[in-house]
Amino acid sequence: MSTNTIDAALLKKMFLAGAKNLEQNKEWINELNVFPVPDGDTGTNMTLTILSAAKEVSAIEPPTMEKLAKAISSGSLRGARGNSGVILSQLFRGFAKVIKETETLDIVTLTSALQRAGETAYKAVMRPKEGTILTVARGIADRAAELAMETEDMEQFLTELIRHGDEVLSRTPEMLPVLKQAGVVDSGGQGLMQVLKGAVDAYLGKEVAPYAESDRGETSQTPVSSESGETRLETEDIRFGYCTEFIIMLEEGKEEYDEANLKAFLESIGDSIVCVSDDDIVKIHVHTNDPGLAIQKGLSYGSLTRMKIDNMREEHQEKVIKDAERIAAQQKAQKEQEEQAAAQKEPEKEYGFISVSVGDGLSKLFRELNVDCLIEGGQTMNPSTEDMLNAVEQVSAKNIFIFPNNKNIILAAEQAKYLVEDKNLIVIPSRSIPQGITAIINFSPDRTPEENEKFMTEEMALVKSGQITYAVRNTVINDVEIHEGDIMGIGDHGILASTESIRETALETIGAMVDEDSALISIYYGCDVAEEEAEALCQEITEKYPDLDVELNYGGQPIYYYILSVE
Repeated sequence: MSTNTIDAALLKKMFLAGAKNLEQNKEWINELNVFPVPDGDTGTNMTLTILSAAKEVSAIEPPTMEKLAKAISSGSLRGARGNSGVILSQLFRGFAKVIKETETLDIVTLTSALQRAGETAYKAVMRPKEGTILTVARGIADRAAELAMETEDMEQFLTELIRHGDEVLSRTPEMLPVLKQAGVVDSGGQGLMQVLKGAVDAYLGKEVAPYAESDRGETSQTPVSSESGETRLETEDIRFGYCTEFIIMLEEGKEEYDEANLKAFLESIGDSIVCVSDDDIVKIHVHTNDPGLAIQKGLSYGSLTRMKIDNMREEHQEKVIKDAERIAAQQKAQKEQEEQAAAQKEPEKEYGFISVSVGDGLSKLFRELNVDCLIEGGQTMNPSTEDMLNAVEQVSAKNIFIFPNNKNIILAAEQAKYLVEDKNLIVIPSRSIPQGITAIINFSPDRTPEENEKFMTEEMALVKSGQITYAVRNTVINDVEIHEGDIMGIGDHGILASTESIRETALETIGAMVDEDSALISIYYGCDVAEEEAEALCQEITEKYPDLDVELNYGGQPIYYYILSVE
């Protein structure tokens, strides 16, 4: 039976239920992203952020408000990913500042905490926009202030906040035209509502499957590129044609499960092996020319479920690579990080560099530019604040420049800056890979840190960036009608082109970026583009713009066929 106050034990239950509800709805929230790109990630970023806090909260026994406040604030801050995740962490941070001072929450205290949450989040965003998660949070806080004067019934209070929050969320398309055109509400606002709805359901005593550490599964890994650590894959060069995935439900009476034996067998029939076990469940992924052999071997250990076989010669690589490959890449990245950390630290130098990267070609390029530490992630999976702090620990330098190379990672980098105490961490707010490359090239050891920051930021601002990918749903953006499967050219400020051809979209995107001041066009082709196709495009662009220098580089990035820049 609900009460009119919330103690620490109940708040813990509510927070974990909110985390669980968000996790269960993350894919739906991802689909609400305005741009219909295949890596829409608001739901994922918010989920990984709150699960970082949930891990700490779930470990507190017995719970107190002070301990919960610290776990919620620090856990979400260190786990914050992407703009939506950082804003969510700031909402929690403001909320925690109020609740840590009390033993129980009544309506007045809860109202104060909600208001502090909104204020803290607004301050964290340099140019806050209405029609976003911030608007929903403030609307809830304002309604709470009104209700605090009208009722002492906590159930009525919380139920009305949910109703009002949904109402504010439904109005976000009227505040942001781009949402209205796309026919969606704000994804971050919807994520916040899922957290609150899960929490309120727990308060009301409804059956809510609470968060458990074992629920984190694959989402608990360090964010890395979804390219699986594999080399560039071209359709005509695929050695093993079938991407085969299934889960083995281990059974008594069957052959005793031996992970080493199973891996050895899979390696004998294919490559890209992933074999992840958890109690009585084993997840398998293999590229092979004979899926039946893999399935037959799996059946020797137990029954199979979630079987999936894709012909990789007929479909794009990113459409057939699923969570199993991501785990493999994550494990590889984690191993590399551990090896770097174990290596003997070099004497502290004056300057160091950290860059977010995605794709083996781009990572190689950054290393050639003397970047000390790379954070795998970028567009397809935003790194967390803690990932950046771990990278800072690996760089022995007084002044460290960090390049987010994605507008959705800048806020997390800024949060890391405030948490670093023994080094001078300087965030160069690069919004794309090409901007980050230009910024690094313009570094000079003869300048002061402040002079370098100013000069690099000014120079990268002259770079125009574009990305070529495919649409995952029908929508309209900036009056451009886009259909599922169309190839889009996305610029710094919106859609630049949309056709049914990768080549045509790339040419139109370049055309939209080139002006009379342009001097250099750079092309970085992804893991799904054959080298011959990229060379042909480069030649066509060179002939079309004879007065401009044109550079072609292998980037190896997934999802995005080309990353383009004009400067």
